[in-house]
Amino acid sequence: MAVRTHLSWPWRVVLGVALVAVVGGMWWWGFDFGQIFGGFNRKEVAVQLTTLQAEVAQLRAETTELRARNSSLASELAMKEGSWSTLAKQTAGLQSENSQLKEELVFLQKLVADSNKQVGLSIQRLTVERVQDDTYRYGMLVARGGNPAGDFEGTAVLQFTLLPAADNGVPARPIMLTLPDEQPATTAALKLNFKYYQRVEGSFRVPPGTSVRAVTARAYEAGQANPRATRTLNLS
Repeated sequence: MAVRTHLSWPWRVVLGVALVAVVGGMWWWGFDFGQIFGGFNRKEVAVQLTTLQAEVAQLRAETTELRARNSSLASELAMKEGSWSTLAKQTAGLQSENSQLKEELVFLQKLVADSNKQVGLSIQRLTVERVQDDTYRYGMLVARGGNPAGDFEGTAVLQFTLLPAADNGVPARPIMLTLPDEQPATTAALKLNFKYYQRVEGSFRVPPGTSVRAVTARAYEAGQANPRATRTLNLS
C-alpha cells in the first residue's frame, strides 16, 4: 500500500510560484539567446540607439551654431558693403569738390597776379547738368579782378533755352525759362554778395519732355539795369 505525502496549501503556492519563475526565466533566457543567435541583440541595439541619439543632438547643436555664424557673417558683410558704398560716394564727392577747388585755386592765383589791374566783374565758370528727368543743376563762379575796395552786391539771372520733344516728327519750337523770375524759390541761391569771388549753385525744374539746350548767365549789380558780366553756354 503506497504512502502519499500531502503538502499543505501554503507550500503548494510557494512551489507553484517558484515553478512559474523558473519557467519564465528559462523562457526569457531562451528568448535573449534566440535573438543573439538569430543576429538581433536587443541590448546592443539599445546602446547603438543611444549613441545615434547623442550624435544627432550634437549635429543639431553644430547646425544651430553654424547658422548663427552664417547669419553673423552675412550681417557683417552687408555692413561692409554699405560702408564701401558710402565711402565710394564720399570719394566721388570729394574728387568733384577737389576739382572745383583746384579750378578756383588757379583762378585765385590769376586774380592775385592781376591785383593791380582795373576792377572788373566776370563769370569764370558756368555748368548745367541733368540730375533727374525734370530737374537740372547749375553752377557758376562769379569773380572780380583787381583790388576792389568794397563788396559787390547784386543778383545773378539765368535764362535757359528749352527744347520740347518733337511732335509726330515735327520739330518743336524752343521755349525760354528765366530764373529767378519764373521760379521764385531760386531767388536766394542767385543772390550775389562777395568781395573777390562767389560760387553760385542750385537746381531748377523744367516742363516734362523738355531739355536744356543753352543757358545765358548775367550778373547785375544792385540798382543797375544793365548786367556787369555775361556768359553763354551751349549744350549738345
